Amino acid sequence: MRLGCIDIGSNTTRLLVAERESGSLTWIHQERSFTRLGQELFEHGTIGAAKIAEVAEVVRDQRDIASRLGAARIEVVATEALRSASNREELVAAIRDATGLTVEILSAAAEARLAFVGVAGTLGERPPEKLGVVDVGGGSSELVVGEPPSRVRWWVSVPLGSAELTRRHLCSDPPTESELDNARMQIATELGALEVPRPAAAVAVGGSATSLGRLAGTALSPRVLARALTLLGTGCSTEIAREYGIDPQRVRLLPAGLLILERVVVLFGAPLLVGRGGIREGVLLEASAT
Repeated sequence: MRLGCIDIGSNTTRLLVAERESGSLTWIHQERSFTRLGQELFEHGTIGAAKIAEVAEVVRDQRDIASRLGAARIEVVATEALRSASNREELVAAIRDATGLTVEILSAAAEARLAFVGVAGTLGERPPEKLGVVDVGGGSSELVVGEPPSRVRWWVSVPLGSAELTRRHLCSDPPTESELDNARMQIATELGALEVPRPAAAVAVGGSATSLGRLAGTALSPRVLARALTLLGTGCSTEIAREYGIDPQRVRLLPAGLLILERVVVLFGAPLLVGRGGIREGVLLEASAT
């Protein structure tokens, strides 16, 4: 069965179309649009009419692409930005009017679980009995430890994401050492008191992890992350983007995402493997089973 998932996040609105065969997913098509709902909420405290129209149009275009590619079913989910927006129902209604699709606003618990299911179901090898997953988004980060394919034993969602951290602390491009220190202090405040079960292996997903994989490789150890942060300090985001083929808007958020992952490596006590799956894959794996 061919399925589609549209994920409305704090930074981007993303489409995944995949084929479900014998309990696994085959990726058919992926794309994203930087819709920046988190920035809208930060600047205005609510989602304005122009942004509502923009996001509804993006979702409509992505729905049309999924339909042309033969998706028999299209799921739409939203995460932290819509959870925290006081007028979220206005955007949900606009998307329904534009597309006929219903948006499911995921709870923090559901977001963590789906990230775990998406990672465990797409590792491509036998997963460890105790797996750690971190999903760094624009407005929040979820840490999960569980038993594949779907048993979550521990999870937490913290209001700490790449866009939020960049807006608060990393104003320069590239960020200064003092800005990085301030960002680390906030990360320590949000994550320092957590008692995290130690997994046998850990996987990082989300836009920051994927882009760091292109920049530094798919195994994110403390040494690799330190080298990547040094590299990100050598030039502005447009220069790094041009050299490594990463969207400049994503590069601008990478130092913040990297600093969060740097702390998670310590919490998990293991280097992070950059995963292919995440929330969208989790949604499709669960949707195809119903």
